[in-house]
Order: sequence, then C-alpha cells, then structure tokens
Amino acid sequence: SYPEHHLIIVLDGAPSHRSEQITHPENISLLMLPPYSPELDPVERWFQEFRRKLSNRTFESVALLQEALTQTLEPYWEDPALLKRLTGYSWWVEAVESL
Repeated sequence: SYPEHHLIIVLDGAPSHRSEQITHPENISLLMLPPYSPELDPVERWFQEFRRKLSNRTFESVALLQEALTQTLEPYWEDPALLKRLTGYSWWVEAVESL
C-alpha cells in the first residue's frame, strides 16, 4: 500500500513470524525482537489495556462480544493519539527513526 515508503515491521518470536515461507516487498524490513522481551514490544502495552477492558466478562452471543470489541476499539479509531500515547515510547520512536 505504501511502495514509496520504507516500512519496518516489528515481530516477536511467534512461530508464524519466523517462517521461511513468508515473503514481503523490498521496501519492508522485518525487525525481530529478542526472546522474552515484551517490554520492547510497544503493542504489548496496548494489549494490556485491551485485556483490562475486556477481561472477566462473559458474552451471551457473538454479537454481544462483537459489540464489546467495537466499543473497546472505537476510541482508538476516533483518536489515534490514544494509541500513540500507549505505544509511542520516546526511546522507541527515536530508535525506529534512526534506522
């Protein structure tokens, strides 16, 4: 979608992220995180917040689960700065910009 940009995708050690069968365009670089380092993965902070809002709840139907997911995600769609505040650690932004 962004062929004119160089993109960096940060991956943890999940088996699906290590497959030799995965290919990607030349304008994309993969940055593998060291094992057992969730503190280096900015999305972990967002997952923590996401789980906090949805944990210990039961849903009577898939539709109700879908509604809860939408309500949880909606603030991030409406205000992307919320996600940046959770994941945009200054040291992380500086490191990525230096690549």
